[in-house]
Amino acid sequence: MMRMVTEGFACAEQFAKQHVDVQRLLSALDDSVQIGTLVTAGSPEITVTLQGTGLKGGGTALYVYNDAVFTVEDWNGIQEIARSRKRDDPLKVGRFGIGFNSVYHITDVPSIFSGDQIAMLDPHQTLFGVNESGQCWNLKTDMKEITELADQFAPYIGMFGSSEKTIKDGSFPGTLFRFPLRMKPSQLSGNIYNKEKVLELFESFKADADTVLLFLTSVQKISLHVRESDGTERMLFQVTATENTDNKLERPNALKTLGQAVDRYSNGVPNSTITCVTYQIYIETQDETAKETERTSWLVCNGVGARGICSELDSLADDLKFVPTIGIALPLINKDNVGATSGFSGRAFCFLPLPPGEESETGLPVHVSGFFGLTDNRRSIKWREVDQWRDPAALWNELLIITVIPKAYFALLTEVIKRVQEKKDQDFPLSPIGTYGAWPDPKQVKSRWKPILQPLFNDLLQHEVIFSLREIWIRVDQAVFSEMETDTEISETVINYLQISGMHVAKVPVSVDSVLATNIVGSTEVRKVTPSLMRQAIRKYKHKGPSQEKLLLLEFGLSDNNYSDLIGLELLPLQDETFTTFSSSVSEKDAIYIASEEYPR
Repeated sequence: MMRMVTEGFACAEQFAKQHVDVQRLLSALDDSVQIGTLVTAGSPEITVTLQGTGLKGGGTALYVYNDAVFTVEDWNGIQEIARSRKRDDPLKVGRFGIGFNSVYHITDVPSIFSGDQIAMLDPHQTLFGVNESGQCWNLKTDMKEITELADQFAPYIGMFGSSEKTIKDGSFPGTLFRFPLRMKPSQLSGNIYNKEKVLELFESFKADADTVLLFLTSVQKISLHVRESDGTERMLFQVTATENTDNKLERPNALKTLGQAVDRYSNGVPNSTITCVTYQIYIETQDETAKETERTSWLVCNGVGARGICSELDSLADDLKFVPTIGIALPLINKDNVGATSGFSGRAFCFLPLPPGEESETGLPVHVSGFFGLTDNRRSIKWREVDQWRDPAALWNELLIITVIPKAYFALLTEVIKRVQEKKDQDFPLSPIGTYGAWPDPKQVKSRWKPILQPLFNDLLQHEVIFSLREIWIRVDQAVFSEMETDTEISETVINYLQISGMHVAKVPVSVDSVLATNIVGSTEVRKVTPSLMRQAIRKYKHKGPSQEKLLLLEFGLSDNNYSDLIGLELLPLQDETFTTFSSSVSEKDAIYIASEEYPR
């Protein structure tokens, strides 16, 4: 038996007063989600069960199961209420939350069963004697006492594969947390919890469940259960992240590459380019209460900054023990839809979604997760304000937005186009026109996130990102953009003629059109389908089509009232259904007579 030495009741009390929800609880118990490293045990998952009263060994309690076993470091770290071991490890998600200590919001005596040990923590120091704030039993060396205190260990039997045989065999292949709900106020907290309040927490978790796994690399399943007093258990809700069905190794390989890039950056290895990896995942939610199942598909790009690209960012990374990692997730939609999902609103994440509200809204058509510096309450990203202009974490966030996010976003957009090209005959959920929905609309982007736009578009508009009406991908400087009404005789005739003349005509949404208008630099010119452009084409290539087409081209050519520019064009129709050239000559032989009421034929 080992004593658990937790540091300071006052610190536990401080954490117990912090706001907590199921997401934060899960993030604290997601045993160090390590960037770039997948837990190798089976299917990494977290399961949360609410156990009712009446079962032998205890009253209502919340159980959380994770299929990874505690390490020695984990056992040491969980005893340190005042200090988080994850705080100094830039690869641990736990450093962003209030840690395991958040559980004191709902319980006074948390306990842990992992591997060959069972531990109970007692910040009140009332269960095991003065100055003893917990104890730990080893299933192999403390079996005599465990047998004598059978009722104390009974709540672990029958939960997540744990049985009397598990206790006797001396090892549990996972980690099981038990949090007896606080039934009356204590020195630690005045929060009273019962089954109804926990079920409310479950409901609050459902609101973000479809995105909570997007940027986690170790956890792939979270399920919520209720175990009634008679021992029956039923699942209420489950969210699962699964790999790309076409390429099961795509995500693991991408995360391995990402992990190597993180190691290089953390070790100070210079690199000339930012590392970006992209993979497709599916998020499925099952709501057993509502009997509903929903499945969404996402393309996720993760990026890691490079040493030497921004010396100020590198310096802050070393001082703050941060790593410039970014994740961007694009919802993939059916080909019938154009642009982003209807009603979709991009939000900011710090691995887990930040609380909904104006502070977490970005105005982007994607979700963005980053190694951001957060405010003290962990609810929003720090920004440089007048009173904290020199705040290093706020400066870090702004540099991250300028340097890494545009590169990762660019990598995502080019990967989208690549996949649309490669999978055009397969069941890929995005159409070529739908790729424009992944572009940020400058009018929608929130002011804090606008610095992304210029560096992103500077890169993007140099590549073949425009889909022409001839169904090929071209650069902006190769395109002629049409703003004509579609499906009219004139527009079809004009566009067909321009394409026959060798031009690449494209039609883009208004938001993309405004991007082109404000972000084209240098000698590049955004060309539009205009009467002037059409007249230039006819002057150069001549029109050899039927007379009906000539009449439609003439109608479009007259629409800007620039009649002098018609000179030299063979578009003037004659009575005999032929055409002659518009001319400025005044000689009698070149005269063209037009019948009228005053001068009839």
